[in-house]
Amino acid sequence: MFAFPKSPTSKPLRALVAASVFGFALAGCSGDEVGDVSLGLFTTKDIKIQIFNDPEVPGVTCHISHVKADLDFSDPSDMGISCRQTGEITPEMIANVDRSKSGEVVFTASKSILFKSMKIRRIFDSKNQTLMYLSYSTKETQGSHKHSLSTVPLWGTKAWQAPTEDK
Repeated sequence: MFAFPKSPTSKPLRALVAASVFGFALAGCSGDEVGDVSLGLFTTKDIKIQIFNDPEVPGVTCHISHVKADLDFSDPSDMGISCRQTGEITPEMIANVDRSKSGEVVFTASKSILFKSMKIRRIFDSKNQTLMYLSYSTKETQGSHKHSLSTVPLWGTKAWQAPTEDK
């Protein structure tokens, strides 16, 4: 069995190793992965495709693609998102959706052991009766916060409401 040497700096080292092992263990436990594309024979990076069902609006399914680097402490920030109506969307579901301009975070995934994560926000565009799903990285990479947007119009659902004219 491996034992850490006793020294004043061994506690931070132990914490870093434990966090790394825990992070790598969690990375392989994703039950929502529906695709895995290798980026080549001589790389440890793959494109993973995961599904995400909106907890508040279960009639919406999003597919998220992102690069997973198996032997790195941090995954690249690039990602893509595509969301579609895959079931019924009711007025009751939309009534519970956050109406603020910043919306609400509905999904978070760690992308590194050092505070970088991928988040998905749901924002409701009431004027156009559309749910917007914004995926983004919480850490700036090469001068930019990577992000991607997908929309789900409510047209044709029970939740759609005709716009009212302002008088």
